[in-house]
Amino acid sequence: MDLHTNQIEINKPLPEWELTSIFNNKVPALENYKGKPLLILFFNLGCPGCKGRALPYANRVVVENGEHINVIGIHSRFEGPEYHIEDYIKAKEEFYIRFPFFEDENDTNTFRKYEAGGTPHWILVDQEGNLAYSIFGSDPNNALYRLDLKINELLNT
Repeated sequence: MDLHTNQIEINKPLPEWELTSIFNNKVPALENYKGKPLLILFFNLGCPGCKGRALPYANRVVVENGEHINVIGIHSRFEGPEYHIEDYIKAKEEFYIRFPFFEDENDTNTFRKYEAGGTPHWILVDQEGNLAYSIFGSDPNNALYRLDLKINELLNT
């Protein structure tokens, strides 16, 4: 019996996400993002690294490379308080969130499916819809630096 339960693998398509709309916008299908790379940010409003480094980094990617890469946020809650529409509206303004974001269905369905290590966690998908990179964290000299390198590789190939 094979006990291998990994659902994601480098250079393979991701399983479809399970997201809930926050702002009454339609949840896009993962395949809608084929054609250019996609950066997925798993975040939580109670996470200091998310608010202090990950959200600003994702915003920077949108501002600097928005026409060449898609960015989407997934708010996951594996611990901590529940958040409501008012919290998301306030966060969108306070952190100048420049990319669409959705709630993870049942708080962690996609988080678990994509084997996230916590928040913030980054998933980078290539233009064909295959997993290119997955990394946890927001340290500028580690996770964000490595993410920059991977994004630049995808954008320059």
